[in-house]
Amino acid sequence: MIENGRISVLQMAILVYPTIIATAILLLPAITGDQAKQDMWLSPIWASAAGFLAVFLAIRLNNRFPDMTIIQYSEVIVGKFLGKAIGLLFILFLAHNCGVTLREYGEFVKGNFLEDTPLAVIIGSMIFICALAVRGGIEVMARSAQVFVPVVTVLFIVVLLLLIPDITPGNVQPVFKDGIMPSLKGATVAAGWFLEFFVIAFMLPFLRNRKKSAKWSIITVVAVIITMVVTNLVTLFIFGALTPTFTYPVMEAARYISIAEFIQHMESVVMAIWVGGIFIKISVLLYITVLSTAQWVRLSDYRPIVFPYAFIIGVLGHWSAENVQELEKFLKETFPIYALLFLALLPTMLLVTAAARGLRSQNTDNRTSSDASAGKDRSK
Repeated sequence: MIENGRISVLQMAILVYPTIIATAILLLPAITGDQAKQDMWLSPIWASAAGFLAVFLAIRLNNRFPDMTIIQYSEVIVGKFLGKAIGLLFILFLAHNCGVTLREYGEFVKGNFLEDTPLAVIIGSMIFICALAVRGGIEVMARSAQVFVPVVTVLFIVVLLLLIPDITPGNVQPVFKDGIMPSLKGATVAAGWFLEFFVIAFMLPFLRNRKKSAKWSIITVVAVIITMVVTNLVTLFIFGALTPTFTYPVMEAARYISIAEFIQHMESVVMAIWVGGIFIKISVLLYITVLSTAQWVRLSDYRPIVFPYAFIIGVLGHWSAENVQELEKFLKETFPIYALLFLALLPTMLLVTAAARGLRSQNTDNRTSSDASAGKDRSK
């Protein structure tokens, strides 16, 4: 196979969690707050249906084609010509999504910390570090995530706990003031983030044992739901109706922290959370983009194209938007439709077609039996 590394289901979950949540914790409260008002905390709950759908599609397709990604089995399902066209469109989507994520990172760092640093330097340094991780393979990325994610999670919980003295729970009332529709409108935006759970389709072929992949995928979706709901609630408790007026509500909330005039200026902690999480997210997106391209052109190794792709994505990130307002508009209005097309409708079409034609990889039975025997060997 083009990737010889193998990861566990737990490592997959640790990789996927920051891939979804890294950008959501800073940008989503303002975007959902604009649509859902005081019901913004409900939007991630409704939007989670998209996450469960993405997990279902990825796992069902992997059950039929265990050693393939969507780039490979699309050719099996709909034929070589149409499959190649679908693969190319998917690669372009992945590359653009990675570029947009890189630009989100650049805008945040430049706008809040390094105002005099050129955006190209901020973007270039991050994509270079991510490219080094991607060249190491999926195992290196998984081990990096095992180091970063627990630290980032603890820091995030600490920030939330330190905000407790400043919260005003009454800001959440009245619930359902204008009915359920505002929270559902906010959910359409959050659904775009949840649909990114389809990235597990690129990790499932490289699991040591796929037996518990569905269980850990669902656990990860639930973890993302809890994180988004808590983040939206805390920002709502602090800012109330003013939440949508901030580009990064969590960052603004961190500036409120002041305990005994000793624990202050927690913005640096938020910065650490963001950089750690975004490093994992960009690495994962760059990895699946490079892997998909290598599979599409049938290369024996994806590593030689990592740095050229990193340069291209860096340029895409620089050109993806003129400013943070335009970027936020894209995430609010265009990205949900964009994600729905590539991460839900397209995989659904492929799954339905494969089921209707009775298509299944010849290696399915062999892979299943090898997974079972591997599980027995580890239990001895």
